[in-house]
Amino acid sequence: MKTSNKGVELIKSFEGCHLTSYQCPSGVWTIGYGHTAGVCKGMSITQEKADEYLKADLAKYEAYVTATGLKLNQNQFDALVSFTYNCGNGNLKKLINGR
Repeated sequence: MKTSNKGVELIKSFEGCHLTSYQCPSGVWTIGYGHTAGVCKGMSITQEKADEYLKADLAKYEAYVTATGLKLNQNQFDALVSFTYNCGNGNLKKLINGR
């Protein structure tokens, strides 16, 4: 299953988009919609690149949600991908433990 357009828009609304790099509260250099891989101080990107990063990053989080084995409808899947994108795979495992 893939994140729907509605789910992508939800994630974008929560994340916000920064076309220049910044340090998040935990001190990690971040750009676009929360992309961190290879980001350094003073970096800038286009909106198109921010969208590309998001699409690539979502694949990892979609895989985490899929790996849970839960039978989900599209809205549930989108919500869990959004949660995992924001909070991480470890917190996804805690959230669904015993459910």
